[in-house]
Amino acid sequence: MAIRKRSWAAPDGTEKTAWLVDYRDAAGKRRAKQFARKRDAEAWSTQAAWHVSQGTHTPDSQSITVSEACDLWLARSGAQGLEASTLRGYETRARLHIRPIIGSEKLSRLSRPQVEIFADTMIATRGKAMAVMVMRALSAAIGEAQRRGLVAQNVAAGVRIKRPKREREHVVIPTKAELRAILAAADDRERPIVMTAILTGLRGSELRGLRWADVDLVNARLAVNQRADAWNVIGPPKSAAGRRSIPLAPTLVSELKRWKLACPIGDLDLAFPNGIGRVETHANLLQRLFGPLQIRAGVTEQGQGGATWRYALHALRHAAASMWIERGTDPKRVQTWLGHASIQLTFDTYGHLFEAAASDAAVVSAIEAELLA
Repeated sequence: MAIRKRSWAAPDGTEKTAWLVDYRDAAGKRRAKQFARKRDAEAWSTQAAWHVSQGTHTPDSQSITVSEACDLWLARSGAQGLEASTLRGYETRARLHIRPIIGSEKLSRLSRPQVEIFADTMIATRGKAMAVMVMRALSAAIGEAQRRGLVAQNVAAGVRIKRPKREREHVVIPTKAELRAILAAADDRERPIVMTAILTGLRGSELRGLRWADVDLVNARLAVNQRADAWNVIGPPKSAAGRRSIPLAPTLVSELKRWKLACPIGDLDLAFPNGIGRVETHANLLQRLFGPLQIRAGVTEQGQGGATWRYALHALRHAAASMWIERGTDPKRVQTWLGHASIQLTFDTYGHLFEAAASDAAVVSAIEAELLA
């Protein structure tokens, strides 16, 4: 690379100077870059020479911006068939956090120190949790540009935000007395879904997406193969661990057999649909079913407007997990039944002492006897 001084006369007659770096890129094409100060030209020349030798140099004229990289990443994410909620989260991070700050920056000019400063800004203004998600999005966007050959290196890939030691998730678990009261107060429509939630630990989205085809009433097993997202769209579980098989207690089998005869019929074959056989919304399950059921059962707490229900639907999943653990179920089995991606998540969330596992039938039968006898 050669550095030379360039001088010329401005329109007002004053002499202007600049420093020009003349070089050839990895393809052998001649290129030039101009700087106002010689030391800046020298610093860039040293860095560029190394990148050219490594095959990681991208000329400014061929570089896209960070915002354009986000467009490519979002387009590819959409083409891969990701869930609408996931895509909306990606788009929001790009629109609200990345584009306004560094969206116009060319990838060829984006440096590791700039990305580190951006990460610090995210932590200071958005908090660590959001900063982690934004940095993942930025790295994914630049990574997509790199995959397409539009930039030679991903300067965001090595930037890490140190997260505080993970604290155990605080979970609020209904007592057995509360669960008994809820089941006792449930009517013929409410009892099947509430009992299924308590005894299988399914997520709300999994209950809403459960098909009769995945409920084996002969062998007393339930398979989780799909879920309903926030927009009531049926899709696969969010992770491979979400696909699982869970044992059914005898009383639950009987309850589901009864409910199957009364269940609204629809083309989706749903076990817990709305009144016309379509996907029930999560809001309706809480506000029209589980919430009012708790109030009738006396499972309430004082709110601003008086007594209100105490638990969200997810609390029944916690109840299932806590009872499995209390019965000495093997940790790996609890992880599998819950659909957790890692055993660490199971321990972090519940933190109970695990003892030797009982058999599937023994676990569900013992819980059934304690609650329903």
